[in-house]
Amino acid sequence: MNPSTILITGANRGLGLKFAELYAQKHFQVIATCRDIDSADQLTSMANRYSNIQILTLDVAQSESIQMLADKLKGLPIDILINNAGIWRSSSLGSVNKEAWLESFTTNTIAPYEIACTFLPHIMDGVLKKVVSVTSKMGSIDDNTSGGSYIYRSSKSALNMVMRSLQHDLRSHGIATLTLHPGWVKTDMGGMNALINVDQSVVGMMEVIDKLTLENSGRFIDYAEKPINW
Repeated sequence: MNPSTILITGANRGLGLKFAELYAQKHFQVIATCRDIDSADQLTSMANRYSNIQILTLDVAQSESIQMLADKLKGLPIDILINNAGIWRSSSLGSVNKEAWLESFTTNTIAPYEIACTFLPHIMDGVLKKVVSVTSKMGSIDDNTSGGSYIYRSSKSALNMVMRSLQHDLRSHGIATLTLHPGWVKTDMGGMNALINVDQSVVGMMEVIDKLTLENSGRFIDYAEKPINW
């Protein structure tokens, strides 16, 4: 039996890097993507240690880059897609930059949709058939009790809606979806005051992904499988 294949975006640091390492240890064929391979020192070093990690270029903000990668991998079944790449842009009342907002929507919201659509033939050919997007509890409208962070919150809320629609549209193809909050993690984005480390987050998320089926498809939950209100 051939090993399962996983495609991870934003695999050069933080959560994506840890996903790549731990799935490689589970003997998956790991397609680890990032925008600039030349500066992805940690990922390159990891790929030198694990023969089942393949690093490929993907700029999720560029439709042409997404299509080029899909063409390069034409005919390759993909069992799990993890939309992990994301950006944070600071924003508060009266200080929202429109260009930064559009950039965030392109990366955080539109890219996961485009990637899911473009790689749909690959995922349909896979065995596990799972599409996962790493979102944030900050995208929960119900959970917003403090305001601010207009750019990040809205881009993740929109991603959550994209995943909700994909849940329904992909079901007929036998594909399950998961909208996953990693927790407040000690990464470049989360900062050192965060509550959990990268290992705790990714190990938990992998356990949740492993339990994903068509029957429980479409949930918005965290790394510890706690449901989050939309």
